Amino acid sequence: MSIPVYASPPFNHAKADAILRTSDNVDFRIFRLLLSLASPFFETLFELPQPSEEKPEDTEMRDGLPVIPVSEDSKTLDAVLRFCYPYTLTEKPSLGHSKTIHSKDGVKIKDAINFEDNVKMLEAAKKYSLDGAEKAIRTTLFSTINLETDPLRCFAIARQARMQEETVLSARYSLRTSLVPDWFKEIDMITSTDILALWAYHKRCGRAVQRLQLDFSWIKQHYNNPTAVPWIFGNPSRRHCGCPRSDVVKLFDRKHLAWWEEFMETTFQTLREEPCAQTVYNSVEKTIEKVRRLKCRSCTPNVATVMHQFGDLFAKKVEEVISEVMSLISSAERMR
Repeated sequence: MSIPVYASPPFNHAKADAILRTSDNVDFRIFRLLLSLASPFFETLFELPQPSEEKPEDTEMRDGLPVIPVSEDSKTLDAVLRFCYPYTLTEKPSLGHSKTIHSKDGVKIKDAINFEDNVKMLEAAKKYSLDGAEKAIRTTLFSTINLETDPLRCFAIARQARMQEETVLSARYSLRTSLVPDWFKEIDMITSTDILALWAYHKRCGRAVQRLQLDFSWIKQHYNNPTAVPWIFGNPSRRHCGCPRSDVVKLFDRKHLAWWEEFMETTFQTLREEPCAQTVYNSVEKTIEKVRRLKCRSCTPNVATVMHQFGDLFAKKVEEVISEVMSLISSAERMR
């Protein structure tokens, strides 16, 4: 067995009164008082009679200090212990907060956090009753950028840790992804029952949103009459509109423009697989580009304005429907 090495400052202080030895054989010289003040776990641990006080021969000692083995590796322990020390002695650990960088072509690039490291830190923080550390790590793991880019990984982590709020939030963000996910490392953290439950929730939301297509009363109630949305019917101004009309009458007993009909059809089709507001906004942007290519004197000039306004209404209604399904999921979760 290799000889243990001392941790880096501030966990190598000469006046420390105990040593924590990690699973990878690194010794942390710590002050019992600081850990006791930060953690009820350590407070109780250090109040118990120490083996070195009763039977010194049964306890490993190093430099006259008792050695207490812990299951965490040195990287994890270093991070959580920094939450126990005052900021005048050490900086808080870097949790790998995600950042969004906008490149010249508008593509978003994410600085990925190390999920594995943060999960280890979360488990240690919970184990040692370090509420401040747990809160900080949870905030990092379940940041908006991580939920948007890795919702299934977040779901798996939250489910294993029995974090109800984060489980529900991650499930909702997962609606932005494909119903059949790619493999991800944390998938082993959840059961097949959890995966099936998430799949069922996804399908349920996809079906629920389709109600909006069967009944356009939500549009009528918002606009009241066709004169409020003339652009849907091809007469937003005195300019001639040469865009083709749909043969189907669905709104205000009038025929609407074919491009708007296609927008609604393709959006609802995509909502079956990705039932969320972002699906609506993505479809709006595609439609705006399409109508601009038509170069219609009537539709093209104002299409961005009117479609963004309509997209906000559409997305809001989708979120309302999803929230109804989510409330049922949350109630079932609380009963488990």
